[in-house]
Amino acid sequence: MGKEVEIVVDMGRYKYVELEAGDAEALLREVTSILGFESQDVSETFRIIRNFDAFYDMAKKKFKDYIVPSKSMNDMILGRVIVDKVRLAREGEKKVVGVYFDRRVSEDVIAKALESLGYTARVKRIEIPVKGE
Repeated sequence: MGKEVEIVVDMGRYKYVELEAGDAEALLREVTSILGFESQDVSETFRIIRNFDAFYDMAKKKFKDYIVPSKSMNDMILGRVIVDKVRLAREGEKKVVGVYFDRRVSEDVIAKALESLGYTARVKRIEIPVKGE
């Protein structure tokens, strides 16, 4: 049994996974392999991860928590957007990347990709509590 990772699904059905930079890049490679295509936003996300320090410093200087990779209009029309936004953080010496997947990317695809990397995926849903429940 590998390390456990949480796939957080927010109210807008966007999925969020937080991993170390190298593993985040491997996850995206695996997701694109499963889906059978690589969109412009994924290519841009690879560039952001590979140049972590520069993008992290830029985001901090601009007081931004997230970086939104550029997306092709064609990819948006065809529903081929994979990454919505990226969060860069440091935990000591570790470079941590939070990937927000587009709502069209299923939890199953992300979980399958994580499992192929040796992780155990657990889904956590964030929902508004209903009064009286």
